[in-house]
Amino acid sequence: MMLDRVAPTPLRAVPGPALPVEALVLGRPVAEAAALLPRLFNLCRAAQGVAAALALDLPPPTADIGAEIRRDHLLKLFVQLPGRFGRGDAPPALTGDAGTIRAALFGPAAAAPTTTAETDAFLASGHGLAPLLGRIAGCFGQGVACANGLPLAGPDTGTPAAENSPAARRAAHPALAHVEATHGRGPLWRVFGRALDLDAVLSGDLPAPRLLRPGTAQVPATRGLYTVTATQAGGLVTGVSRLTPTDHLLAPGGILALSLATLPADRAGLAPLLLDILDPCSPVRLAEVADA
Repeated sequence: MMLDRVAPTPLRAVPGPALPVEALVLGRPVAEAAALLPRLFNLCRAAQGVAAALALDLPPPTADIGAEIRRDHLLKLFVQLPGRFGRGDAPPALTGDAGTIRAALFGPAAAAPTTTAETDAFLASGHGLAPLLGRIAGCFGQGVACANGLPLAGPDTGTPAAENSPAARRAAHPALAHVEATHGRGPLWRVFGRALDLDAVLSGDLPAPRLLRPGTAQVPATRGLYTVTATQAGGLVTGVSRLTPTDHLLAPGGILALSLATLPADRAGLAPLLLDILDPCSPVRLAEVADA
């Protein structure tokens, strides 16, 4: 499909109003601010709590980021996305047997494919998540709703557009690299990447929370890498800022803008599914250009 010869969707993203995070914590004692930040948001509280504590030079809380990511991925892969197709089963156990979860992901082999041949065979198998992945691939097709070429988010990634997502964490996995080569960084790549991220999380394979520099912490989170920068004086917070995966998602020339630019106008009805796959952590609506 020659995407440069078809009209792109007229839809553009309109983010909701940002929460005035800095104003809510300025002047508060550091321990109080570190406890407040995760409670301001409904999502990724474990990741936010660890990042806030590290940035404010406090002992990190006993929060299990891996368990949080596992829970969120299970709900997305086995409830929310299948629900878009009129299906949706109870997810595998949120705790406990990793083998059960892997079988639900990849079928009887209970292991992710690792070669091109294994990946193609799995996607055609009808096992595990293959039916969901097949529906997504059938909806969008090769090269549709893709955000190719963005740098992968890392410790020095600032506010410009970057690929900050669960799939970015697993971009080097040979199975995901094959999907990227055949379909681009589109919906299939993103959902399959989330499944591979869940597989890795089951083994404890996540980047460690780290202090990038004094006052700036970065931790893994459900949607990618989450960064908090904070300053303090006399035990009180004097400044705080956050860089979230959704900031990268919504950046000019970022993931959502590129994905919409490669979504043909005759497939604009797929935009809500696309947004669900991209999974912003704050409200975003899609409006026609004339209304945005």
